[in-house]
Amino acid sequence: MSLQITASTVSLTVDDLAASQRFFTTHLGYTEQAAAEGFASLSRDDAAVDIVLLARGTEVLPADQRDRRASGLIIAFTATGIEDEEQRLRAEGVEITMPLREEPWGERLFQVTDPNGVIVQFVEWVTPPAPVDA
Repeated sequence: MSLQITASTVSLTVDDLAASQRFFTTHLGYTEQAAAEGFASLSRDDAAVDIVLLARGTEVLPADQRDRRASGLIIAFTATGIEDEEQRLRAEGVEITMPLREEPWGERLFQVTDPNGVIVQFVEWVTPPAPVDA
């Protein structure tokens, strides 16, 4: 296969572009790379996926996509130090929509939701406890 992917971007259609843009830049460390009427491109300096925000109804979208909203998806970031991150976000007034928890298979995670309902999940993998011999 000759296809070589050089970056990944998720494009989200939202009702209030400015609110999502503020959320991602203020709380999640994104910076604006480009912006125009009904459009904003956001990026981070690490391995996080780039984000393009599109205002619902914008004419750059095909007609059958213009009135759709970002829903039913979770943007998941695998990271380290998520306990501190949850505390920082909580202190900044971000609503933690799923508090930090640890799953039996060794995944620690929590979620926040942006003003347009975009769910952002932070995941940290921990070594599961060794089985106890009976």
